[in-house]
Amino acid sequence: MPVIEVEGLRRTYTARTGIRRSARQPVEAVKGISFEVERGELFGLLGPNGAGKTTTIKMLITLLLPTAGSARVLGHDVVAEPREVRRRIGYVFGGDRGLYERLSGLDNLRYFAELYGVEPREQKARIAELLELVGLAGREGERVEGYSRGMRQRLHIARGLLHRPEVVFLDEPSIGIDPVGARELRDTVANLTAQGVTVLLTTHYMFEADELCDRIAVIAGGRIVAEGTPAALKDRVSDGHVVEIEVFDAFDDRLDSVRRVAGVDSVVVEDGDRAQLLVVRTDAAATSTPGVLSALDGLTLGRVSTREPTLEDAYVELVRDA
Repeated sequence: MPVIEVEGLRRTYTARTGIRRSARQPVEAVKGISFEVERGELFGLLGPNGAGKTTTIKMLITLLLPTAGSARVLGHDVVAEPREVRRRIGYVFGGDRGLYERLSGLDNLRYFAELYGVEPREQKARIAELLELVGLAGREGERVEGYSRGMRQRLHIARGLLHRPEVVFLDEPSIGIDPVGARELRDTVANLTAQGVTVLLTTHYMFEADELCDRIAVIAGGRIVAEGTPAALKDRVSDGHVVEIEVFDAFDDRLDSVRRVAGVDSVVVEDGDRAQLLVVRTDAAATSTPGVLSALDGLTLGRVSTREPTLEDAYVELVRDA
């Protein structure tokens, strides 16, 4: 039986518009999504800001009531049995909130162990086990105010695992973390499934999802637009190539010409510090690249490179077409 079962889940809230004459307007944040997560799986929920990822997680962890549909976690209905769900899950969110700065990492875990009802005789061994798991063994005596952001996030994960939850929800845990800290955090997350924990992860970082997730659901506009393994999602664009071209001049008037080049499937423009990056997906880079460069003739160009499609390319295409 799946550990997480979501069927036709919806969430509508009321937004106020206007200042002097405010009006109420219903907004549907989640529009009837359905998916399942198997035991021991690391399942990714990807989507742009405002797509409904956090709203979905908040319904699954019983912080929000669904407007319609149903959801079960470990066989317990999130509306009818919220207490049973909460006892069995852990929740880790991105950001610095939720820890006591002036306490040490060890004292934070001792406090939350009491709060989560961990048996006193088990606390010492459990905390030592988690410090080792998240890579903070030897640093637990230091005040949290001196921790890096990556260390804080790993302490968040340890806190969320104190009561031995069977399912852990990670809501953008690596946001704002430096590359070294993010790599250490990914190692920690990978270790969770090795311990038999089921993980539902939201993230904006495609390489992170590609490295960690067994399966992924892409959500856009409150709806799931694709679901499958990272390899299956990449297969949607694997029959082509990606040409990346740095352009230092304004070229909006050339985009239609680029799109009309034979073999061009899609065109995306990404802003950079000094130049814009033109990302062109083609069905045959060798024959399409000369035509694309010809359409940009007269502009100041930088690097021109060709590569195979990535999960990010598949994600951009899925979200753009949603």
